[in-house]
Amino acid sequence: MSYTVNASILLTELPILERPAAVKAAGFDAVEFWWPFAEATPAQDEVDAFVAAIRDAGVQLTGLNFFAGDMPGGDRGLVSWIGREDEFRANVDVVVSIGERLGTKAFNALYGNRIEGADPQAQDDLAVQNLALAGAAVAKIGGIVLLEPVSGMDAYPLKTAADALAIIDRVKVEHGVDNVTLLADFYHLAVNGDDVAAVIAEHAAEFGHIQIADAPGRGEPGTGELPLGQWIADAQAGGYEGVIGLEYKATQADPFAWLNQPANTSN
Repeated sequence: MSYTVNASILLTELPILERPAAVKAAGFDAVEFWWPFAEATPAQDEVDAFVAAIRDAGVQLTGLNFFAGDMPGGDRGLVSWIGREDEFRANVDVVVSIGERLGTKAFNALYGNRIEGADPQAQDDLAVQNLALAGAAVAKIGGIVLLEPVSGMDAYPLKTAADALAIIDRVKVEHGVDNVTLLADFYHLAVNGDDVAAVIAEHAAEFGHIQIADAPGRGEPGTGELPLGQWIADAQAGGYEGVIGLEYKATQADPFAWLNQPANTSN
């Protein structure tokens, strides 16, 4: 099994720039991050420090989120946020620059919440345009854009795989951009009531990325009731060839202790 550690939700006791080295020290060679800066267009020295932290640690940055707004405050992306188009598009340039420097190929574009008073159709139309723009931009460095159903926010409209796949299909049909793909986070899909086994059976070969956490609780595999090991095996049998993103909340001092208990991933 090839894992990549999401160092935005794990190892949070450390400053961000120390987390890549901690990932390496824990025995992993790959790391992924949500947007690690406070702004959509951070200062160049901040970007350089982040790139240096990844390189110095000797890990591969396998995934990076686009700027998603104030995540602690409840924001979940700018893709469909009417009025912040310029901010998102400026962020795309920064993301591509980082990806080019670090050889990163997968970029997660959180869709954004429904905005009170805004027309949902207009938001979706903007999202399709922004995803097409982002897809074309990262294609220049051999990248893909990930689109993710998310739980925990009623205002976030993409809750099932079908919701995301409908938008992905629009991007392809309306703009001819075919490198926007589904991020199958098994935790989010399960919590939202999706039929995860059916999604895997029908779409595994199309997944751009898989992330895992157990439910309930979003803890390590084995702390909940999800058959994560079986789902991963089924996805791989169905054609998924990528890494597995560890995107869970640590419930014990060693957040990776479960890896010494393989049976826990197939409960």
